[in-house]
Amino acid sequence: MDRRISAPRTAALLGTAPETSPAYAGIADGLRMLISDGRIPAGTRLPSERELTDALGVSRTTVTRAYTTLKDRGYLASRQGSGTVAQVPASARVTDSLLNPEPGDPSRIDLTCAAPTAPPGVLAAYEAALAELPRHLPEFGYFPSGVPALREAIARRYDERGLPTEPEQILVTSGALSALAVVTRAFIGVGDRVLLESPSYPNAIMAMRGSGARVAGADVGEPGWATSSVVDWVTQLRPASAYLMPDWHNPTGQLMGDEHRGRLAHALRSAGTLAIIDETMVELSIDEVPMPLPFAAHRPDAITLGSASKAFWGGLRIGWIRAPQARMAALITSRLTLDLGVPVMEQLALVHLMRQRESVLADRRRQLAESRAALVSAMASRLPSWCFRIPAGGLSLWCELPRPSSSALAVVAERHGVQLAAGPLFAPEGGLDRFVRLPFSQSPARLVDAVDRLAAAWDDLPTAVRSRRKPAPALVT
Repeated sequence: MDRRISAPRTAALLGTAPETSPAYAGIADGLRMLISDGRIPAGTRLPSERELTDALGVSRTTVTRAYTTLKDRGYLASRQGSGTVAQVPASARVTDSLLNPEPGDPSRIDLTCAAPTAPPGVLAAYEAALAELPRHLPEFGYFPSGVPALREAIARRYDERGLPTEPEQILVTSGALSALAVVTRAFIGVGDRVLLESPSYPNAIMAMRGSGARVAGADVGEPGWATSSVVDWVTQLRPASAYLMPDWHNPTGQLMGDEHRGRLAHALRSAGTLAIIDETMVELSIDEVPMPLPFAAHRPDAITLGSASKAFWGGLRIGWIRAPQARMAALITSRLTLDLGVPVMEQLALVHLMRQRESVLADRRRQLAESRAALVSAMASRLPSWCFRIPAGGLSLWCELPRPSSSALAVVAERHGVQLAAGPLFAPEGGLDRFVRLPFSQSPARLVDAVDRLAAAWDDLPTAVRSRRKPAPALVT
């Protein structure tokens, strides 16, 4: 399919780009931002230089230099018969998990990644796993459903949380995103309507779009979202599936209570909607709050995704699916089209970490509490016009800016040595440019430095983008 974007549409999207001198640099920065955000998807044919010149009301030389700059940086390519086409360089980072594998500038602060470093105990877990490895060497080494000891440990944790689970209901995968890929292959068809929260996890949005599903977003900007927009959209759209994050929602940090889970579960059941529940953040309570039952306790037919990446360490690359027995055959069949299992060593290491879960997570929560406090304090001091709630768990603040300018801010922030995930990345259907996610998974000192740089970037935004109103309260608890 020949995908193209018109000159008027391109000009409209560039309307939020920062005003930069010389003019060609501002246009280049704006287009790079739009391509990185996915609002001009890779493979899209851009307007000709003449068409964009007319739409923007600038000189032909200005547009030519902007296009040349982006070609030199790998964001545009000239293709015979297709004109100028957008592309994303291999080194570009556009979401919190599309990380650059090459060494980066150590002076830069990456706020696109909402993931903590390894806690104490990871090395000891690997050492214990290595000691156990010899007894597995006489075997083939393939465990498509997971090493039995790990499946038992994961099932036991569901039991502890109030959801009786058999090890046969667990399928171990290479991370939660891999688990989502297995589920989408098994149960989501081309053209199916899938409901996501808005905002939602960017890679989940891309996974659903990649499956050929028709994506819809339900606003979760206010507490009690399960009984407002999500239930309304489930009732109206009757989607085939719904991807939801009720436990320390990424990025807002909200926690859905049992009453709301019950009401949403009833709506999903009435609509015949398959619930896909992402629990990757569930172990990341920071404050002492009572945790509700797993969503599947309210909706037994739900499929639940879990992960070791946030609670323990991303380097383990282990996730899992918990599903009703009746769905396991389809999931295993789907899984075998992707890979034959997770490395045994990592699975054995996770078994040991789960045995030490309380002490490991206690260290994790202390670290997150300190980092959250540092970020909140720095924000109140340096960016008092940004509004946010302090979440009792999770990994990030979801900040509302005085005006929709997060995409422009992301471009300017990069010049100040900060990589930022702008709000539109989290939007299933566009928008959210008034918001930005700020993870507090790094050290307090580094977060204070990041806020200082963000404040400088905010000051550099043109007054046409920034609000001129009086500062609003920074904290809404």
